[in-house]
Amino acid sequence: MSQPKAMNLRFPDPAQRAAIEAAARQEGVSLQEYILSAAYARATAVETHFLEAFRASMARSGGAFAEAAGASGTDRDQERRTEELAARRALEEEQERGHAA
Repeated sequence: MSQPKAMNLRFPDPAQRAAIEAAARQEGVSLQEYILSAAYARATAVETHFLEAFRASMARSGGAFAEAAGASGTDRDQERRTEELAARRALEEEQERGHAA
């Protein structure tokens, strides 16, 4: 297995490199560690923003769905299912009595 290579850091702007090196020195870490930690912080910030937006979207959708379900009469649907189940049980009991006779 080959040895891992060091990160290749190229900066087209020398002033940008100097600013990042100064920030890394101020933090007391290497240039590579500073850049990787900044990239990780950016990625987690994007993830956090996405998850917050997703939760807000789910809350809006859930509220809209609840309103639509209330307006469509889900109680009536539940009552109809209960009646259908009762009718099916009655029919099955009748059929069982017929087979027993």
